[in-house]
Amino acid sequence: MAHENRDTAGDPATATALARLIWPLRLTWAGLWAERLVRSFWPVWTILAATLAALVFGLQDLLPLDWVRGGLALAALGALIAAGLGLRAFRRPTRAEALSRLDASLPGRPISSMTDAQAIGSGDPWSRAIWEAHRRRMAERAAEARPVRPDLRLARRDPFALRYLALTALVIALMFGSVWRVASVKGLAGGGAEAMVGPSWEAWAQPPSYTGKPSLYLNEIDAPEITLPVGTRLQIRLYGEVGDLSVTESVSGRPAGEAPPGPAQDVEVRQTGALTIDGRGGRSWKIMALADRPPLVTADGQMEREADGQMKLSFSARDDYGVTGGQATILLDLPAVDRRYGLAVDPEPREPVTLDLPLPIAGNRAEFSETLVDDLAKHPFANLPVVLNLSVTDAALQEGRAEPLKVVLPGRRFFDPLAAALIEMRRDLLWNRTNGPRTAQILHAVTHAPEGLFRNERAFLRTRVLMRKLDAEAATLAPAARDEIAEQLWEIALMVEEGDLASALEALRRAQDRLDEAIRNGASQDEIEQLMQEMRQALDNYMRELAEEAQRNPDQQQSENRQTMEMSGDQLQEMLDKLQELMEQGRMAEAAELMEMMRQLMENMQVTMGEGQGQGPGSQAMRDLSETLRDQQGLSDDAFRELQQGPNGGRPQDGQPGEGEGQEGRDGRSLAERQRELGDRLNGMQNQPLPGQGSERGENGRRSLDDAGRAMREAERALRDGDLPGALDRQAEAMEQLREGMRELGEAMAEEQRQQNGQGEGEAFGRADPNSQRDPLGREPGETGRIGSDRNMLQGEDVYRRAQDLLDEIRRRSGDLSRPEIEREYLRRLLDMY
Repeated sequence: MAHENRDTAGDPATATALARLIWPLRLTWAGLWAERLVRSFWPVWTILAATLAALVFGLQDLLPLDWVRGGLALAALGALIAAGLGLRAFRRPTRAEALSRLDASLPGRPISSMTDAQAIGSGDPWSRAIWEAHRRRMAERAAEARPVRPDLRLARRDPFALRYLALTALVIALMFGSVWRVASVKGLAGGGAEAMVGPSWEAWAQPPSYTGKPSLYLNEIDAPEITLPVGTRLQIRLYGEVGDLSVTESVSGRPAGEAPPGPAQDVEVRQTGALTIDGRGGRSWKIMALADRPPLVTADGQMEREADGQMKLSFSARDDYGVTGGQATILLDLPAVDRRYGLAVDPEPREPVTLDLPLPIAGNRAEFSETLVDDLAKHPFANLPVVLNLSVTDAALQEGRAEPLKVVLPGRRFFDPLAAALIEMRRDLLWNRTNGPRTAQILHAVTHAPEGLFRNERAFLRTRVLMRKLDAEAATLAPAARDEIAEQLWEIALMVEEGDLASALEALRRAQDRLDEAIRNGASQDEIEQLMQEMRQALDNYMRELAEEAQRNPDQQQSENRQTMEMSGDQLQEMLDKLQELMEQGRMAEAAELMEMMRQLMENMQVTMGEGQGQGPGSQAMRDLSETLRDQQGLSDDAFRELQQGPNGGRPQDGQPGEGEGQEGRDGRSLAERQRELGDRLNGMQNQPLPGQGSERGENGRRSLDDAGRAMREAERALRDGDLPGALDRQAEAMEQLREGMRELGEAMAEEQRQQNGQGEGEAFGRADPNSQRDPLGREPGETGRIGSDRNMLQGEDVYRRAQDLLDEIRRRSGDLSRPEIEREYLRRLLDMY
């Protein structure tokens, strides 16, 4: 060995390599200690972790004393046995074992090679040089040594993973238990000696979790008075000999003799009283019970109706610790209902409407304000008197109620008279099914002479179908059939009120009618604003349609030498702004007058065009499409009249041809043949050059024309089969697609012309048609007594002011008693018109 050490010390590279092995060797040695300790003593710390988890959870306070003592004794015995077996199996690791493990982790075991001595050939210089080179190479390899990780895996020794179960239980106990509960073990053994080193009793106060208040350790509270929420749980543990300590309390409401004996007692605070622990080291407190007051809820203001018929009600709620839920219950206020017409009979029983009140998603729920918003426009109670009850609950299941609110349940308002009538029939049907025959009778009266009443052919057809169904089932109307009919009445009313109008002009007229009806019936501000927005949109669509119509039909433009009245788009918008301003100021009478003047103006509006527009093959195609649309409209009118006049509602009898196939029109052709000719004409036009070739609008227009052709073919088949209602539905679809295709193609053609002429949008302006029956002020052309000209009357910066001045002058003259009666009568008729 001396020779070996001398060789090692004489080699600087070897000495340096061994010096670098100090920390890898120490860490590997420490890993050996950890590995053998874990393998030998893992049962010990498993038993200790499981026992500590049980104590932190407080099982010693819940189980009988003898069970707790027995469990602790078994745990201690198991830990001692496991420790003894571990000591017997434990073998202290040595430095040589650590060095051997570290050497074994390196290729070629370089550490052993560096400590070896040359056995033979040490006297030969060449042999010694080779040996030194080998040792230096081993030294370099040993310098790369790293600590060897210990093997702490115990899967083979602990196949059931008991160590993990104990560790998991301990972690959960530390999270949800209390470390202070471990102190209660001190009194389990009993005896005077242990009583001297620790408390002989313990007590905790645990308020209800919903209060958010912390638990209290009563041993640390010296104050004579404690305020605790009602429902607080008092846990008392007595240690020592039985009878040394006792508990007296008057907070639970139990009679004095009913307190359960024993070392563990649980008391719930229900009233103000006292808690006393009698005996050596005892203590007394006065418990002030803090009652949980019921929650409160109040409605803030009146229930409001949104423009679309939704109800909106603001409310406020508060509670000691927080509101957990709430409901709004809506009951029919039968005594307040106007029991006339369909409401004269008693209503069918209906369950109250129950809505959940909205609660704050985050934040404190002890006091808050929210808004209940819901859409009950289709409910049978809509637009009827109801009683609204608001209620809220807290975590203690206490309920608070607001004062009943008697209101009219908001629902959607229909301003079209026909739509309003349909909704009223729907209400009567939902009120009581015995109103079925009455509803069918009213539907018969409404559909008897539909001209001028139904603006939508689909609405009329659906009403007729619904009427026939109601005729068949009115006497024995089932609830499911009633609800289905009510839903269809709702859809038809919506169609009549606002959907699927025949043209942009019809849409504008409908928007004007609805707005005028809203002004006269005192609609809410939200409803008026929504209707104003619809009118603005309808006016924009109408002006665009006028421009496209002018491009499609340039031959109808007025010559330059005729007298016309021009109005720019800005002036129209100025009139709309003035109308909205009048309504916001509550000047409804003046707003109605301005509405009538705008109505007359729109009736006679057309669009002027620049020179050279409306020419070319695209314009011819648009004119052909317009003619096809007019012919389709005429054919649809003939089919509609045949449906009204023909027997069996347009259905062929057995052995007879269908009405659409068998009857001939004025030109000797059947309706089906005329429909086929229109379809062939449309197909032929699609093979001709159309505007917007290659553009997005042009392609959209062509797709719409394809859909129109398909609808025409389906209408032809329906006419041949005698299905006039189905044919009318398909014809309406064909006209709708034709209008959509013409609109897209017209916009495509207008875009092409703007690109060619370098003109931007907005250059077209309104012009009143002098060939119309009346001028925008309702006067016949050539009438005497005209004041100036149309151009002077409606041009200028303030159109409305000029019209208002004119109306004021008419009123003044009509009230002048010095004027002839015939003149004043004429002036009064003018005022009635406007």
